[in-house]
Amino acid sequence: MKHFSVSPFGIMTSLWRNRNLVFTLTKREVIGRYRGSVIGVLWSFFNPLFMLAVYTFVFGKVFNARWNGGGDSTTEFALILFAGLIVFNLFAECFNRAPGLILANANYVKKVVFPLELLPWVIMGSALFHVAISLFVWFIAFTIFVGVPHITAFMLPLVLLPFIMLTMGFTWLLASLGVFLRDIGQIIGIVTTAIMFLSPLFFPVSAMPEAYQSLLYLNPLTLPIEQLRDILIWGKQPDWESLLNYSGISLFIACLGFALFQKTRKGFADVI
Repeated sequence: MKHFSVSPFGIMTSLWRNRNLVFTLTKREVIGRYRGSVIGVLWSFFNPLFMLAVYTFVFGKVFNARWNGGGDSTTEFALILFAGLIVFNLFAECFNRAPGLILANANYVKKVVFPLELLPWVIMGSALFHVAISLFVWFIAFTIFVGVPHITAFMLPLVLLPFIMLTMGFTWLLASLGVFLRDIGQIIGIVTTAIMFLSPLFFPVSAMPEAYQSLLYLNPLTLPIEQLRDILIWGKQPDWESLLNYSGISLFIACLGFALFQKTRKGFADVI
């Protein structure tokens, strides 16, 4: 029986060795999502643009919401909200699809030579494509309504990379468990909704009672959302200590999820 590496180094070596395959499958994934539509991949540009307009109207005009109760304009509130939703959408796309990932690609399971551990990278690649489009829309809107983006925006990869690894860890974990426990796919939708409303998407952390603020940071989305807003909107550097601790936890979860996936993949064919 073939041995599958569970080493943390196997995460990157497998990705690098099969990078062309990941790129091809990701491209097919993105194009396949819009196949048959009139404007095709252009929907990936119009969707975030439309959502930005909706959030601006609903929260800025209907609810007259303001960040921290201050005098921020409707547009600034929408930009703050939209920046947080970029983080959430990346997580939600991978998190929601993970339990059914292997089942949806059952034809690859029987192929001994196919590296199944790459499938989570494919949906991550698709999610990152949409993140890139959303960020492009966000930067255009920020430039038009606020001004030149802050130089701290160049720190974006430093903030997103640990979050990507954390999300990958959960994706490997759920992709594995979803093969054996089909109910997970139903539970994940509820969990995703809970994570969304228990993260500082629609409100700042400071709006929570002080006694609950520390609990809010148990949410894996809280720190990336806060840090992303710091570097993009307020031109502040990340909290390096918090980011370092978050990176360590993210790496641990990524390694744990990858190891579990590699350990259980031998049984995928028997269940499917």
